[in-house]
Amino acid sequence: MIVRIMGEGQWKLADSHVVELNKLDDELLEEMESGDTEGFRRTLGALLDAVRRLGEPLPDEALEPSELILPAPDANLDEVRAMLSDDGLIPG
Repeated sequence: MIVRIMGEGQWKLADSHVVELNKLDDELLEEMESGDTEGFRRTLGALLDAVRRLGEPLPDEALEPSELILPAPDANLDEVRAMLSDDGLIPG
């Protein structure tokens, strides 16, 4: 799976990592719904860090179609809400 972090680039992740990412996505969704800004910032950072840790960065010149697009680390609640689907940021 190819994941893009807006403003940073793309990472290639094994499909087996989706479970870990979904757990963080669920936490992020709960924090957004409750208005927990501090928790939102912490969990968004953890989600992006997980992509960076688990994935292999693609070269800047590689422009692969992204199966998943995540917000930039400095995105605010409203920006992330605009990116959400019914399943959160990560389908499934």
